[in-house]
Amino acid sequence: MSSRRDFIKISALGFGATAVLASVAKFGVGSPIEEMLGLSSENLPSFRRFPTYCEVCFWKCAGWAYVTETGNIQKIIGNPDDPQCNGRLCPRGTGGVGMYNDKDRLKKPLIRFTNNGEQTYREASWDEALEFVSNKMKEIASKYGPESMALFNHGSSGHYFTHLLNAYGSGNITAPSYAQCRGPREAGFEATFGDAVGSPEATDIRDARCLVLIGSHIGENMHNGQIQEMSDAIDKGAVIITVDPRLSTAASKSKYWLPIKPATDIALLMSWIHVLIYENLYNKDYVEKYAEGFNELKEHVKNMTPEWAYGVTTIEPDIIRATAREMADAAPSALVHPGRHVTWYGDDVQRSRAIAILNALLGSWGQRGGFFFKEGFKLPEYPHPPYPSPNWSWKETMNGQFPLAKMSVTNTIIDASIPEKGKEHIIRGWIVSGTNLPIAMPLKAQLMRALQALELIVVVDTMPMEITGFADVVLPECTYLERYDDLRDSPHREPSIALRMPAVEPSYETKPAWWIAKQIGEKLGLSAYFDYKDYKDVLDWQLKQVGSSLEEMQRIGVKRLKRTKGPLYIPEGEVHKFNTPSGKIQLHSKELADAGFDAIPVYTPHPEPPEGFYRLIYGRAPMHTFSRTANNPNLVALMPENSVWVNPTIAKQWGLKSDQKVWLKNQDGVISTFSIKVRITERIRWDSVYMVHGFGHHYKPLKNAYGRGVNDTEMITNVMVDPIMGGTGMRGNFITFIKEDPRKEMQS
Repeated sequence: MSSRRDFIKISALGFGATAVLASVAKFGVGSPIEEMLGLSSENLPSFRRFPTYCEVCFWKCAGWAYVTETGNIQKIIGNPDDPQCNGRLCPRGTGGVGMYNDKDRLKKPLIRFTNNGEQTYREASWDEALEFVSNKMKEIASKYGPESMALFNHGSSGHYFTHLLNAYGSGNITAPSYAQCRGPREAGFEATFGDAVGSPEATDIRDARCLVLIGSHIGENMHNGQIQEMSDAIDKGAVIITVDPRLSTAASKSKYWLPIKPATDIALLMSWIHVLIYENLYNKDYVEKYAEGFNELKEHVKNMTPEWAYGVTTIEPDIIRATAREMADAAPSALVHPGRHVTWYGDDVQRSRAIAILNALLGSWGQRGGFFFKEGFKLPEYPHPPYPSPNWSWKETMNGQFPLAKMSVTNTIIDASIPEKGKEHIIRGWIVSGTNLPIAMPLKAQLMRALQALELIVVVDTMPMEITGFADVVLPECTYLERYDDLRDSPHREPSIALRMPAVEPSYETKPAWWIAKQIGEKLGLSAYFDYKDYKDVLDWQLKQVGSSLEEMQRIGVKRLKRTKGPLYIPEGEVHKFNTPSGKIQLHSKELADAGFDAIPVYTPHPEPPEGFYRLIYGRAPMHTFSRTANNPNLVALMPENSVWVNPTIAKQWGLKSDQKVWLKNQDGVISTFSIKVRITERIRWDSVYMVHGFGHHYKPLKNAYGRGVNDTEMITNVMVDPIMGGTGMRGNFITFIKEDPRKEMQS
């Protein structure tokens, strides 16, 4: 029986063959490089360069795209004036041109229709596709109110569709990166210091004398500026302490590697706090001056000794004491890194709270070598009418849950998209921009129910991801190398702005997100909110308000500005007021206590793996960022698939060999769609296995990514939701090995 919204395989439809030929003729894509450039000793190519900033990860490093006379993007290099990259790009950044060259890109708008009882797509003109979207949005607004449309977004395109939905009358905007990645650390640090960590993180790694990484894979997650600063810190003799069940790249550069038993991090953190307090090693002047709740904290950790923690974490007491003393010796230039992807076990806000408290005891917040006070540059907003006030928003979808959530929680928006008796606030339509929800989201059964219930799904993307197979309308976005976008104004040690402009014209029939949002808005009767012809008009207006111009930014790419909002660190002797209710650092959180949670973190044991199963740990590789890079031919060439890391002791028990292909089965009986190669290594604990995230795509249009390795999210069926802010803890899953192809058994 056909469902309301069948999954459609775009690859089977044969779209875009003539478009590919047209693109090759225009841009030289796919030609041999010597022929394409006409290279010889007498005939060297000349280039034009165009400013850009990277869209492959959130760091958004500024660079220059170099284009040949034939209109082909030859290379991307870092802009030396950019304080976020210092002229150096990571593999993802230099490989970004592969997004432009990818032959599997979406090429034309597509509309779902039924042909002989089968759901499929047909190519459409932009006007027809946009008319379809605007008519459905009008219908939804008329029947249910504009609040019944929601946006799921990731990356630069989110701003334009946020503006569109706000003008339309909806505030239901969500980014999976909050509940699935960084949200718990923002809530934990804000409950302690009154300020969230933000992006990029205000970590003063370059001047740190001691850097503690607890589940933070710097060097593999490729947060460019932090890697450069960590290298500088190592050169200066900084002590690196890495806590990880796996010998990560960072751990291999560390003085101390603490191969902790997974899910016991809070116990280690609290025992470190015990050592600092009871050995009188904490920064007494800083704590007395800026913090409150010290006596409650001291009493709380009285029995959380290294001996107690050893029985929980398997880290020996002498190592716990030695590492705590290293931090104290370096303080206040001792930095316990807050991490980035911190949704692990469902108590992640409290773990982040413990990290924040540890930093407070070291006196690192607002100090050189700890956390600096970053400053951004506020660009004036292009004039538009006031937004209408929605009758309800994402806050109502939480139904009183998650009191410390400062942003929308993706899974509550998904849940609100499933009509059920008694629900007052229901989402009826989605715009999904730049995020591949079937791969990114836990609680997949909930997601599938929502996808079947919705009256409209619009997907805007550059690639035919898994999510595009569920869309009613697919709108092909051009890559970041083919468009203007908002100025990057990320806060850092000093303010700066960076320009992204098109290095080449958009390929095929793709369009920039600003254009797509503007066209939909105009068809909705919202032209007053899009009072410009081209987005460069917006950029030039903004820049002229602050004494610059689009012409200047096209020439220099990055403009560095002076700080105007105070010093980088707390000046010595100054009375500093924190953004907490009392103006003090909250070692004991009244806000959490009033909400019914522990005022100081408490370690609670987590479930152990069943016999013959091993905890699944996942991470990043320097070449890949989620689905965004999985099909990039440049980056796939560097790392075509993932492997499963297995300790030699476990490999021997199972009779596993290096590079042997196995299938994985989790604690709920879910078996991986594809096989994965075994990597036997001492670099992983015996009770755990590890794999890199972002592989194992089952969507055939991603020709470079299809069937390569295992998708770790496929194995994640046990999700532990953090009750404080709604983060989805995903590391409570366990896997075992299947050595023979399970499909053969099913077929027989």
